[in-house]
Amino acid sequence: MTKRTARATARANIALAKYWGKSDVALNLPAVPSISLTLDGLVTTTTVTFDETLAADVLELDGRPASAKETARATELLDRVRASMKAPSFARVVSANRFPTAAGLASSASGFAAMAGAAVHAAGLSWSDAKLSALARWSSASAGRSIFGGFAKLPAGVPGDAKLAAKPLFGEDHWDVRIVVAEAAKGPKKVGSTEGMERSRLTSPLYDAWVQNAPAITAVIEKALKKKDLDTLGAAMEQSTFAFHACAMSASPSILYWQPTTIAALRTVETLREKGTSAWATMDAGPHVKVLCHAADAAKVKRALAKTEGVLATMVCKPGARRLPER
Repeated sequence: MTKRTARATARANIALAKYWGKSDVALNLPAVPSISLTLDGLVTTTTVTFDETLAADVLELDGRPASAKETARATELLDRVRASMKAPSFARVVSANRFPTAAGLASSASGFAAMAGAAVHAAGLSWSDAKLSALARWSSASAGRSIFGGFAKLPAGVPGDAKLAAKPLFGEDHWDVRIVVAEAAKGPKKVGSTEGMERSRLTSPLYDAWVQNAPAITAVIEKALKKKDLDTLGAAMEQSTFAFHACAMSASPSILYWQPTTIAALRTVETLREKGTSAWATMDAGPHVKVLCHAADAAKVKRALAKTEGVLATMVCKPGARRLPER
């Protein structure tokens, strides 16, 4: 009886330049480029054990048996790893998030990045970071970015390019900034990101404009990131955020991830800026608001968000390190 096991950690990331929509659904290729910041506090730990005695893959997620849909997504990733193994077998996967799952906090990014790292390590394969990123990206485009620490970029995908991978831009020590997370609701979102992107692509009158304009916004963000220009980066980041949410809202049926607390938190960020604090909002496909600011302003931003009506919890995240296989 042969068992091969490994454990890996990965961190969620927040996109400063947003990804929304696919150029190739089958290969999960993004229609626009994106730039992200890996976050230290949002961690997933995953253990993968290839076990010859198993008759099928088994997935445990946050202490519970995974659904058939969740397990199928894990199997798709594992099948790509098994294709390179000499003696492939089914696997037991145990994954745990230290933050809410499927709620707009990028748990799929850290989850599939950690699974990719653990599975490849358990299989005894020596893959480059680019190949690991491509593997994770196939399951969740944002997961391709979570292979790396600090700031990373995922280019737009050319249909048919199965090797598309993210690449690191700057390490976690490049810039002493913080992301302050304001939790606006509990529980999973009603419309998953994959479903939301396809509905937007097929029905939103704003989708083509979003795809056409997103690369220019990304270029502004990348240049400002290099210069450490928070005000320029923040303004472009908010434009990217609101543009993709407008695309989702104008789909049919409309996809509205915002809650009343979301709007209240966005107003708090506006007020902070009016009073002289450089604080800028971004959101993923969910109700939570994340605020980018200088490290020296993080405590002030956290206090303001904590006092905002409806905010359930706040968290300060610094730039995080890359994925790390543990054994």
